[in-house]
Amino acid sequence: MRRKASALVLAFAIALSASARAATDEAHELAKKLNNPISDLVSVPFQFNWEFGNGPNDDMHHVANLQPVVPFHITEHTNLIARLIMPTISTPQSTVAGDMTFSLFFSPAKSGGLIWGAGPAALLPRTGPKWAIGPTVVALKQQGPYTYGVLANQLWSFTGDQDAADLNQFFFQPFFAHTSQKAVTLTLQSESVANWKAPDGEQWTVPLIAQVSKMAKFGLFPASYAAGVGFYLDAPTGGPEWKLRSVITVLIPASK
Repeated sequence: MRRKASALVLAFAIALSASARAATDEAHELAKKLNNPISDLVSVPFQFNWEFGNGPNDDMHHVANLQPVVPFHITEHTNLIARLIMPTISTPQSTVAGDMTFSLFFSPAKSGGLIWGAGPAALLPRTGPKWAIGPTVVALKQQGPYTYGVLANQLWSFTGDQDAADLNQFFFQPFFAHTSQKAVTLTLQSESVANWKAPDGEQWTVPLIAQVSKMAKFGLFPASYAAGVGFYLDAPTGGPEWKLRSVITVLIPASK
């Protein structure tokens, strides 16, 4: 009887250990997929930024971004990934809904090594005077625990308030990430913006952001919880000097 009880306890322990390993492996794979901006995950990031040192009074600005990403399997060989960034900007003077950026990436469903996608991007005004459009591209590699690559777009205004200044803007996001077996990811990236219409010396905003994230649960869904800090290597006069960031990203694996 004791032998049977011991065997049952041992079997239960083995099953529990296997279940824990499977859960850890799943979290690790989801964390790696999250490092890929065009993976087959439906993700809903809620990103919060506190930017310090703005203006002559060194004000703090708060920027909250809702950034849903939805993939579509349009053919056997091609995916379409839709990305939307919806900012809300709070300053000591006001809170406004910032202009949205919408991107579509056409990407091979299977890649040999280099993962890439390309398509159109558009600036959709909510308070701004101009609509803008242009190309966007992303390219990255994932080798073992490492992910590295770049995402970029170039936008030109094409309609809107004729009295407002035209838009000519470049976005450049190089990124490098390491994901451990325990689904902890360390990321170093920049989210640089160039306003080509600005005077010389005032064109670039260049933050360098370090971030750590961990996979966990958000109710029934897997989620990533992240915190980071950034320093501005370059910014226009009156621009921010440093920032804090927190992110909650809810993940929904896409159906095949």
